[in-house]
Amino acid sequence: MQLTLLDWLVFCSYFFILGLLAWWVNQQKSKNSSDYFLAANSMPAWLVAISVLATSQSAATFLGGPDMGFRGNLTYLASSFGAILAAWFVIKWLIPRYYQLKVTTVYELLEQRFSASAKNHAGQMYLFGRVFASGARLYMAALAVSMLLFNHINASGIVAAVALLAVIGLLCTMMGGIRSVIYTDALQCFVYVSAALLVLFYLYSSLDLPWQQVVEALRYPPEQARSKLLLFDFHLDFSSAGVFNVWSALTGFVLLNIAAFGLDQDMTQRVLTCKTPAKGAQALLSSVLLVIPVMLVFIVIGFLLYLFYQRPDLAAGTQVLQDSFQGEKITVFMYYVLNELPSGLRGLVVVGVIAAALSTITSGLNSMASVLVADLYQPWRLRRQPATEAKHFVRAGQCAMLLTAIALSLMAILCFYWQQYSDMPLLAFALSVMVFSYSGLLGVFFTALFTRRGNRYSVTAALCVGFVTCLVLQPYVLKQLSPNLAALDLGFTWQLCIATLLAFLTCYSGSAQQTTSAHAKEA
Repeated sequence: MQLTLLDWLVFCSYFFILGLLAWWVNQQKSKNSSDYFLAANSMPAWLVAISVLATSQSAATFLGGPDMGFRGNLTYLASSFGAILAAWFVIKWLIPRYYQLKVTTVYELLEQRFSASAKNHAGQMYLFGRVFASGARLYMAALAVSMLLFNHINASGIVAAVALLAVIGLLCTMMGGIRSVIYTDALQCFVYVSAALLVLFYLYSSLDLPWQQVVEALRYPPEQARSKLLLFDFHLDFSSAGVFNVWSALTGFVLLNIAAFGLDQDMTQRVLTCKTPAKGAQALLSSVLLVIPVMLVFIVIGFLLYLFYQRPDLAAGTQVLQDSFQGEKITVFMYYVLNELPSGLRGLVVVGVIAAALSTITSGLNSMASVLVADLYQPWRLRRQPATEAKHFVRAGQCAMLLTAIALSLMAILCFYWQQYSDMPLLAFALSVMVFSYSGLLGVFFTALFTRRGNRYSVTAALCVGFVTCLVLQPYVLKQLSPNLAALDLGFTWQLCIATLLAFLTCYSGSAQQTTSAHAKEA
């Protein structure tokens, strides 16, 4: 498969528009680190909502969403109810506190409640998890870009694709900071949603089936025991296969989304760019509601791909699915793009994959840079040189962004080699890896919000307990601990529940009196 002249025209047009937008946004120079990382609290709620939506939808969603629909049903959408509950929690308990304290990063709340070391350790835990998660997502996007642009997925193609995506992400955001991220996110969201909708319409028209027959075929799939239109699964299943049931949506997914919306600098930073807490809350809730129809589009694409490849009795053009490319497993969506899409539309899908990847990369670069500068570098610098001018920290933010781009690129390249020797699906790794960081952060923040206990020592211990608990509960670790535990397959949402509880109890075990003395020593 080679891209045609029309594909390249679509490809170049996208980058021309992206470059113009980045140039226009970067005309507004940042005066200080708060302006660079929070856009002086001047961003409109509707634009922030689209930016949060774009950040939550990565290349993993673009490629994995259709695969979910192809192999499963609608139960993934049930997790949206957990997201709505989580958004309510964040709006009520966290956003007002962040605005009241006028924080640049969410971990500054821990400094006010516990100590500077608690803030630093929480920020470091976030950075550790974000490098793994964003690096894996960058690799998945590079895999698709390498297939589509270079027609191979060997090491040289992956490295070139990673470098291309990282450089574009830097050019879009390095000068303008979070303001550039939000505006370019809006463009990326429009592009990849438009690409998905066009693929959906093209695929449906190629099936040439009435809608009623499509619904009937999905309701009663011959080789599956359950309907593909099943939305609420009330079967209690603690394994990875049952991670999208109702009970998981109302427990683990609530915790996962509280962490994503309220404790993960990657998403929360956007909400803090609004003028008031009410506007920030409006942006967050709007983005959560917008995720539902967007995710539904990708799942329905998977449903139609199921009919296209698995139901020869319905679709005349059905072909045998060979979901591999040069011996490497790929998603059903990528297989369809490589083999079936016409010129022009194929180029738009390439752009859609890049747009979905860039929305994740640019947000990761800015949020990780904000933690490096605001939480780690700036306090250290001001202790040694109190007269440091504000512009210095803008330049520090740009340097930090360059460092994070290098770190994410190295992680993405490492994933290429890691996948050659690991049996764990990369998509599952990318979706669940933040649980390692989230569990400790949730335990610490719950202690800070709802109790008067805890200190800097118990905070550090809780972050470690959360991480270690999630690590021990991984099947490949359990297998090493004992052959009898090898069959224990606990879904990542339940791992998060257990690890968060243990982290909370660990943090709560620290006495508040020690916190006071710790503050006195630090002062």
